[in-house]
Amino acid sequence: MIQKSNGSSRRILTYPAIHPCDSISPVTLLNSLIDLGRDICSYKSKFFSSNKRNTRKTFRHITNLLLFLQEIRNATLDTPNLILSLSELHLTFQKLRYLLEDCTRDGARVWMLVNSNRVANQFRIVIRDMETGLDVFPLSSVDVSDEAKELVELIIRQARKATFESDPEDKKAVKDLMRILNHFEEGTSPDPVKIKRILHHLGIHKGSDCNKEVKFLDSEIEVEFSNRENKRELELLSSVMGFMSYCRCVIFDSVDFESQHLNGQCNSSKALEGINGDDLKCPISLEMMSDPVTLSTGHTYDRCSILKWFSSGNATCPKTGEKLTSTELVPNLVLKGMIQQYCAKHGVAVFVSSRKNRNISRTVMAGSLAGEGAVKMLAGFLVNKLVNGSIEEMNKAAFEIRVLTKTSIFNRSCLVESGTVPYLLRLLLSKDSNTQENSIAALLNLSKHSKSKGVMVENEGLDSIVHVLRKGLKIETQQHAAATLFYLASVEENRILIGENPEAIPGLVEMVKNGNDRCKRNALVAIFGLLVHPGNHWRVLAAGAVPLLLNLLKESEREDLVTDSLAVLATLAEKVDGTVAILRRGALQLLVGILNTSTSRTGKEYCVSLLLALCENGGLDVVARLVKSPSLMESLYSQLSEGTSRASKKASAIIRILHEFYENSSSASETPVFPRERFVHVW
Repeated sequence: MIQKSNGSSRRILTYPAIHPCDSISPVTLLNSLIDLGRDICSYKSKFFSSNKRNTRKTFRHITNLLLFLQEIRNATLDTPNLILSLSELHLTFQKLRYLLEDCTRDGARVWMLVNSNRVANQFRIVIRDMETGLDVFPLSSVDVSDEAKELVELIIRQARKATFESDPEDKKAVKDLMRILNHFEEGTSPDPVKIKRILHHLGIHKGSDCNKEVKFLDSEIEVEFSNRENKRELELLSSVMGFMSYCRCVIFDSVDFESQHLNGQCNSSKALEGINGDDLKCPISLEMMSDPVTLSTGHTYDRCSILKWFSSGNATCPKTGEKLTSTELVPNLVLKGMIQQYCAKHGVAVFVSSRKNRNISRTVMAGSLAGEGAVKMLAGFLVNKLVNGSIEEMNKAAFEIRVLTKTSIFNRSCLVESGTVPYLLRLLLSKDSNTQENSIAALLNLSKHSKSKGVMVENEGLDSIVHVLRKGLKIETQQHAAATLFYLASVEENRILIGENPEAIPGLVEMVKNGNDRCKRNALVAIFGLLVHPGNHWRVLAAGAVPLLLNLLKESEREDLVTDSLAVLATLAEKVDGTVAILRRGALQLLVGILNTSTSRTGKEYCVSLLLALCENGGLDVVARLVKSPSLMESLYSQLSEGTSRASKKASAIIRILHEFYENSSSASETPVFPRERFVHVW
């Protein structure tokens, strides 16, 4: 009956307790209640960063109540009002377990401190509910000892008298925190002694502890923003997140959560073993979820699917049919991470809605004045470390910039404006592999900001980035360099400059040849971006890209690499020299086979585009060979109804070319290979 709650699928400070069903037997209910009480008592050994006094009081009440519940196990349990009392106590125990789970939740310490008054009030409500449940307990009708009855009466009296207020230490810490946030708003540096006192009170002793707090606060901000809830709470979350980011960068000297992050990835990969891809699909759309969210019933759906369900007038859980008391959607971040890793491991392309994997448009602004002030202060601090710091301090600064700019548009803007780019470019020549990797990863994030692209080029950054692409000390460093070139290539002038660098395109092609799957992917999209400039076509061909791409089509089992390879080949085939290079490798039957078997709509679209370009630039010989492929027409006709709009039009064009060739051929008297009645005009 007891289900262990899942912190990742329940939003903090919410208590989705479920009332026991009316038909449950007293014995079953009592046993479940005792198990739940023991589970609650197991939290005694955990660390409580705030509301310590209230938790101690609560544990005393629960311990005494457990003694009574265990004694009545052997009593006759068929008296009136017994089920009512035990049901109310069970509901109360569920809420209390959720509350204790929140109080000990890893990464939520500072937010629980900020909400210490609210939490204290929840303890008061829980104990009052417990008293209410005991008030209706039929003591006179249950055969228990006088000592047990006296114990219940004592518990009720204590519950009535109990006061639950925020601890004085919590009040002082909150007061100090609010003063520090005011300092951020005013642009003045806070007292580090007071900051350390708050961190010590919360049991935050490492930068990795701060990072957990930042990640939790960021997830809460995302929920608040997506649900368009309390603006004041959103501002407070942003301010506290700015405080924790400041602490991580300024108060702690060493990078201690990089290895933890990598280990987390390793452990998550192990967790993927034995997982069926069907378990990661939305029960509504039956597609792989890109943004899983959990309802109050505990069931998870893709956000876009469940929102459509609600907009159709449904107010129930699709799987259970249970009527929902709340339509709040809680992001299931653990499941989302597993889906992303599963897709990356198996090369599965996930349909991305307009919301994308994550909507970071909210991060254009800091979210609050204090959050803005904290980041600006941080930017100045980090630039100083890049200029005047030791090798270790420079590495730490580069790593912090990498973390700060990963998902925040405002942070990118702030750090570009503060002048970090030139110093990060210098660090690309570092002989320390970690420093080089952190620097190029930071530049990759900053390259997504429009102004940074010009700054990188003006500071002769292209040569340094290409140097890292070819001779980076880590494979991850080379991979980040390729991705950085992709973002820089979004500017036409940069596409020309990158192409003119004699090492750039050959370096990307070399990465396609020898890199791991992620390297290949980054290199392919960078090459695709560079091909927007016509002058880079011959350079890609000269670097020997075509045979490598065709080999990828033959050997790769990853859908994303096949699709990206087709995209590059389709672009190259738009010119005659590209068509010639592809046809010389005997690619026609390979491409027809991919069109017949691929499950990717995007991949099929590029395949159709490639075949059309080969028909148009390769002449009658190509068309004659395609006419002899009996399976091709079925695949082309399927694109008319099942493919993308672009694929449908291009498939129609190929069909028309094939029919015209057949009509003009000398073998017109033979039985037509392609019946005229099946031809469909799409133009």
